[in-house]
Amino acid sequence: MSDHNQLSMAPEMPHHTETSTLEGKNKILGFWFFLGAETVLFACLFGTFLALRHSTMGGPTSEELFSLPMVAAATLILLTSSLTSVLGILGMHRENLKSMLFWFGVTVLLGLAFLGLEIYEFIEYVHEGHTFTRSAFGSSFYTLVGTHGSHVLFGVTWITTLIYQGWKKGITKETAPKFYVASLYWHFIDVVWVFIFTVVYLLGMIS
Repeated sequence: MSDHNQLSMAPEMPHHTETSTLEGKNKILGFWFFLGAETVLFACLFGTFLALRHSTMGGPTSEELFSLPMVAAATLILLTSSLTSVLGILGMHRENLKSMLFWFGVTVLLGLAFLGLEIYEFIEYVHEGHTFTRSAFGSSFYTLVGTHGSHVLFGVTWITTLIYQGWKKGITKETAPKFYVASLYWHFIDVVWVFIFTVVYLLGMIS
């Protein structure tokens, strides 16, 4: 058995390692406050988009631009990544280091696939004349969707560094809270995307 697995299966490890120390509990509580601030940020961006979504200034409209099958595929990929992050946390609770790192690795790959589709989507829109400065609709669309995409990129980078740290140190009272809050963050950006899919794309296709 490898050193990592020996470390992850230490008998003195509590079942919910991420909340076994005061530091771990404080990290999780502080992260909920951070997510509250992020919710306010996205609420402002959603409000701005809804107010400006019809201000196309003669440019392409949402009905002319959006490709629902591609966006639906991106949505499926991101929702699946939320499931794989849950499986990663379950692996952590079972003190199975290999399972935890594998499922978080899959989460990273799915996040990269989502970003690839989003970049392709943006390139297509620009070719059709839907640029950031073309209209208020364009500015609000790219600001909202681009801000979400930057959060996905941050999450991918963050989880990748955690995978490296987990591979080096195993599941400990120090690393477990980090994986747990990263999972919370990933669920948050998935929930935000569900709102974007509904408000921006579905509403845009029927408006």
